[in-house]
Amino acid sequence: MRQNVERSVVLEYGYPRDEIRIEFGIKSGSRRPRADIVIFHSAEQADQAGVRIVVETKSRQTKPADKKDGIGQLHSYMANCPNAEYGLWTNGIERLCFTKKQTKGGLWHFPEVVDIPARGLSLDEAEKPKIQTLKPATADNLLFAFRRCHNYIAPTEGRSKESSFWELLKLIFAKIEDERSRDLEFYVTSSERMTASGQQKTRRRIAKLFETKVVQKYPGLFGPNETVELKPETVSYITAQLQGYSLLRSSVDVKGVAYEEVVGANLRGDRGEFFTPRNACRMAVEMLDPRPGEVIADPACGTAGFLIIAMNHALEKIESAHRDAWIDRDRGDESEIAELYRARNEYLRDCLRGLDLNPELVRAARMNMVMNNDGYGGIHQADSLDVPQHWSEEARRAVRLGTVDVVFTNPPFGTKIRIDGDRLNQFDLAAHWVPGDGEKRWTMRSGPDGKPERQSSQPPELLFIERVVQLLKPGTGRAAMVVPNGILNNPGLAYVRDWLLTHTQLLAVVDMQRDLFQPKNDTQTSMVFFRRLAQGEEPSAGPVFFAVADRIGHDKRGKVIFKRDEEGMDIVATRTEVVDQIVDGEFTRRVVEIKEPLVDDQLPEVVELFREWLVEHPTVRRAWRGD
Repeated sequence: MRQNVERSVVLEYGYPRDEIRIEFGIKSGSRRPRADIVIFHSAEQADQAGVRIVVETKSRQTKPADKKDGIGQLHSYMANCPNAEYGLWTNGIERLCFTKKQTKGGLWHFPEVVDIPARGLSLDEAEKPKIQTLKPATADNLLFAFRRCHNYIAPTEGRSKESSFWELLKLIFAKIEDERSRDLEFYVTSSERMTASGQQKTRRRIAKLFETKVVQKYPGLFGPNETVELKPETVSYITAQLQGYSLLRSSVDVKGVAYEEVVGANLRGDRGEFFTPRNACRMAVEMLDPRPGEVIADPACGTAGFLIIAMNHALEKIESAHRDAWIDRDRGDESEIAELYRARNEYLRDCLRGLDLNPELVRAARMNMVMNNDGYGGIHQADSLDVPQHWSEEARRAVRLGTVDVVFTNPPFGTKIRIDGDRLNQFDLAAHWVPGDGEKRWTMRSGPDGKPERQSSQPPELLFIERVVQLLKPGTGRAAMVVPNGILNNPGLAYVRDWLLTHTQLLAVVDMQRDLFQPKNDTQTSMVFFRRLAQGEEPSAGPVFFAVADRIGHDKRGKVIFKRDEEGMDIVATRTEVVDQIVDGEFTRRVVEIKEPLVDDQLPEVVELFREWLVEHPTVRRAWRGD
């Protein structure tokens, strides 16, 4: 928790390292307790008299009213620092900020404020931010903010978890649209938060923002008469938690982790839906390397995690190509910038497709796409395993069999889910298969009418394999798909493997560590990569890339695991990162050095080894890439 706040005060609030101390002793009578973090007025006066901001970070179990470690401890530290102006107390679940005032009788009191100011900003500027002073979120700070907001709604409003989630999303969207404006309306001041009339004023301002900008812009996400239904007190609280961040400028990973955790806590159904961790999504995207102009689809898209990473991968290629063109001509005039935006918008409109059976997840996926560059128009509700003629007209136009360049998917799987009825008639893998003679290792068993004899039901993970192959363009379409390891090694499913090897070129199999989907599911899975063969193309037993990922960055409880040296100490690496910061009240883009422990995750290494393997097998690469 403390490391998270340390990173925040440097990268989000713009305070230089030499103005910050950790575990700083504060003299209080005969005692000298240590404050977790202090920020000085200047690096030159790094003593108790020079303390400007005091920060106390606690475990989640510590309550603000705790006699020893609650906000009273923070207030005591602030009182003993004569020039302290602000304080921050957080346990991750709650985050409270204070300023210090003196009564006429000379006593200190500590009014609550919305936030501590960034370096170079006044309290008024912090409480009523401008577009240039909004800060991109770092580490888990946006995740903690989303949690606080969601946890506040349910008990305050008496709403269900799902209803609370949708109301929170209304305000998140209002925040996003507000950031596209010149003058910000998504804010609440301390004085507004403290009075009923001020809370009413804030609610009217935010509700108007939602109704006039969000509802009108996104008719596919919100109904024409949809409004903010939260109480003024709740709206004011959520606004205070989010107003200082720039959701548009925050990184895809920071937003994705925060959003998907809140979605998963509320909308994950009972149909085997487990969101793919982002490191696994990134591995698949970097191995398939989708290019601008290629149609990308996920027939079981969930909250669109695969699609968002693939989308941003392709957008970076588009932007990089335009940057290179500008550098060659030593300029980037308005017409060239307009061409970049045209190429971006064309890609977002034409190249991203997603289907999901759960309508609530479809809505959440569309919202997630909007938060991460847009492209939400290609997401539709449909049963991907149903006959396509039964899909909605919009879904049929968006996703057609045999037209997709790249598929990324993690379909639902589990013994509790069975597919039956007419849907089975579309799939070879729904038939009864028997060992064949000669070259045919397996054949479909025929019934009395000579047609393949269908099983009464099949689990969805088997049928999704065939559906993915059906979606791909013959000859060039390629896919990355999460499958349970039973499909790859169960003797009774040998016919599935035979069918796949008959219809595709198998390129790679990455055996994922068992904790990949923990703490929600412990099914052993692999990521399988293949290309659909062209009509008439003979299957061949070419080389296949195999990898085993023993470490995937977290344990079975979901806790991050870091690399350690022989003595058991975290291995710390230094990297550079371009960050948007507020420095002395001005927005600037800086290159900063960040020291952080290395996550023990082998998936990036798998990508590098795969790329090396492709170089060593140019024939495979040409067939795979269509070069």
